[in-house]
Amino acid sequence: MDDTVVIVTTVLALPELAGIVRGADTDRLDLAPQAAGLLAISLGLSRLFPDDRELLVRGFVIYDALYAWLLHAKGERHSWNPQRVPAQA
Repeated sequence: MDDTVVIVTTVLALPELAGIVRGADTDRLDLAPQAAGLLAISLGLSRLFPDDRELLVRGFVIYDALYAWLLHAKGERHSWNPQRVPAQA
């Protein structure tokens, strides 16, 4: 049963990842909210690593992290409130 859940979750995340990548790759940033961020990171990586092989090695970490977020952390929310006054010690 657990293996089935993992496979189904993995398969369901792939189309969403594809939409993010497609949006970033085709300048269709409206396809996914994350597309603009992926495009910015990809352009930055291309400036940091002019060697294609090095760029691929480093870039795959970004795609793996995005995929892991889709599988395990998509529901997490940012809870830091910059307006909050620190508690007095």
